[in-house]
Amino acid sequence: MPGLFAWVFAPRLFSPGSASPGRHRVSNEKRRHNALPDGYKLHWYEIHAILGRGGFGITYLALDTNLNHEVAIKEFLPTDLAMRASDSSIHPISDDHTDTFGWGLNRFITEAQTLAQFRHPNIVLVHSVFEANGTAYMVMEYEKGESLDEAYKLNRLTTEEDLLAILFPLMNGLQRIHETGFVHRDIKPKNIYLRDDGRPVLLDFGSARQALGVETRTLTTLVSPGYAPFEQYNATRDSDKQGPWTDIYALGATIYRGLSGKSPVDALARANSKLEGTKDILEPAVELGQGKFSHKFLAAIDKALHFAPEDRPQSIAEWRELLPEWDDGATAGVSRGTIVRGSRPQRMDRDAPTEISPDTAPNNHFTNEGTLIVGKPVPQSGKAKSAAKSPV
Repeated sequence: MPGLFAWVFAPRLFSPGSASPGRHRVSNEKRRHNALPDGYKLHWYEIHAILGRGGFGITYLALDTNLNHEVAIKEFLPTDLAMRASDSSIHPISDDHTDTFGWGLNRFITEAQTLAQFRHPNIVLVHSVFEANGTAYMVMEYEKGESLDEAYKLNRLTTEEDLLAILFPLMNGLQRIHETGFVHRDIKPKNIYLRDDGRPVLLDFGSARQALGVETRTLTTLVSPGYAPFEQYNATRDSDKQGPWTDIYALGATIYRGLSGKSPVDALARANSKLEGTKDILEPAVELGQGKFSHKFLAAIDKALHFAPEDRPQSIAEWRELLPEWDDGATAGVSRGTIVRGSRPQRMDRDAPTEISPDTAPNNHFTNEGTLIVGKPVPQSGKAKSAAKSPV
């Protein structure tokens, strides 16, 4: 099923491992190690910079020389399994790793083919996937804006209306994903991108990455503490314990971060407290946000964060019924510090053809594979308004 795609989101060169392509170019030799050099040609794509890198691959900013526009390209390069040779080709680090590398490569490709079928304004567009250099490359839309994590750190989203303008569009995108039997499995503020007009988009699907983690027994390094529910720590290759409720927990935790200013307690710590017979150590949203947010909103977030999967909403539609009503013509105006109204979000420009291997029809069950996508944030012109005056 959908293969492995671990893809790193790069905010703005504010921290190690992150990058902001376009205006910035990563010159650090350590970051260039094992990466394709600037100017390298992949068919008609020309590598311009590194957007980010992780244990499963490198994300580049590239120019599509046919259409003369920038794209983001993810290269499958799991560092525990493979390395780059002097001719730029990728090879397993030993014969013992050949089968696992091939297993992950197939999932990376299948994942890209599956993601390319989604046409939703809140899911990053996959243009194509192709094989070269002994590995595979996924070509994606290159977005402008910033990560939700960055917006949170700058205290830009502080009202219930702000958070609902992030939550509901993401729920719409997730519902589309879940309808095909796909589960994201790595929702967190760093994997949500806010376009310049405030519209959120889901990046970096983590299901496939988690599947490879199960295969290589490195699962605990692949979950996101505070955002991953307990069932993700106890996953197996054929696990059927994960589903829409897994993503609902993570999205609830993401909004909890916005309303509380801090990440939720890690699910492992919550599990330990339960084993010790003590009270759940996660402070309820209804207590943290009392007086600032509506009780209905806070209670819906708490419902999503129930420890036991069966106690959470089992679908996006079920969770939506618990939340306050929302004007779906509103988006969070990150750069301007206001809520922008008056027009519904428009789909992204589909100006490039999609090149895909044979069509892949997802099975009608929830798989353990997924994908990961990234975009480039570009420094915005002008100074951001202070959070005190404009809570976006």
